This record gives sequence, C-alpha cells and structure tokens, in this order.
Amino acid sequence: MQEATPSSQRPPRQPRKGLTSTGVRKAASKSARSRSREFALQALYQHLVGGSDVATLDQFTRELAGFHKCDSAHYDALVHGCIEQETDLDALIAPRLDRNLGELSPIEHICLWIGTYELLHAHDVPWRVVMNEAIELAKEFGGTDGHKYVNGILDALAPTLRPAEVQADAAKAHHQPPQSGEPSSSNI
Repeated sequence: MQEATPSSQRPPRQPRKGLTSTGVRKAASKSARSRSREFALQALYQHLVGGSDVATLDQFTRELAGFHKCDSAHYDALVHGCIEQETDLDALIAPRLDRNLGELSPIEHICLWIGTYELLHAHDVPWRVVMNEAIELAKEFGGTDGHKYVNGILDALAPTLRPAEVQADAAKAHHQPPQSGEPSSSNI
C-alpha cells in the first residue's frame, strides 16, 4: 500500500468561472470593448513591429475571426488614436520607465499605448477599468511578468492623467466604514 503524500491529500482544484487555467478571461466572458482592445493590440503590433500602414492593418484586422463581436468604434479610436498620437504617448510613458523605450517588448509597449490613450481620451471608462484591461492584455499576450510592469507604469501615470478620479477613489477608500470586527471611531 502506498503512503499518501501531502499533495494527494489536497482537495481538487475548483474551476474558476470565466477564466482560463492561466487566470486570463475566457473569450465567452469578454465584453465587446475588451475584444476591441485585443483586436487593437493585434493591429498596433503589426504597426509597431512590421511598420504596416493604418489602412492595410485595419483591413487585415477587420477580416479576423470574431471581429464582428468587438466594439468597432472603440477599436477605431484605439488604433487610429494610438498611431496618430504615438509620439505624445511615448513622451508620457518614457519618463516612467526604468529602461529605454526601445527595450520594451512590443506587447508591453502597445499595452501602455492603449492604457495611456484610454486614460487620456476614454473618460467614459473608469481609470481602474483602463488599468485592469491593459493588465489583462499584457497577461494574455505578453511575457510572464509583463503585466506587472504595465501595471506599475500605468499606476504612475493615472494620477497625472486622471487626477480628480484617482483622488476621489483615494478619498473614498480612506473614508470607508470599518469592516465587521474592526473598531470604528465611535467604538474607540
């Protein structure tokens, strides 16, 4: 009879709804806006790495399977906006990097473009959602810890690009009522 090892005594891992085994959202649980960011990332990758012009990469991307499920207006804004404002976006990102812009992986670079562009121009998207979406893109398409880098850079940019929103969230978090079991100021 074989002895039980500690790992064989663990309960089976519970499936996480809406996520793949790597923690990335499953395609079926993605919003049209999330899908538009994915297609924008693919188009911007062709622009950054291959030097493709907007018309060529736009036509190619729109023919990809599943494009009809994305928010095409948001896709257009991201692709055209990031390409048109490439220099300005890089100027905002570069001072916060610990390396030269050219040393970033193309995926991290594009995730930063998308996040920075949305922080600047997509005011209908809360800043925390912008951050989360850019991090999710980096997790799904980037290197092992690229999402942590994207998070750090966008976290440094957010207070500059969305000061009122970031300050309001910080004030709200500071004035949260205590969790159950924690003393409140009236109990002290």
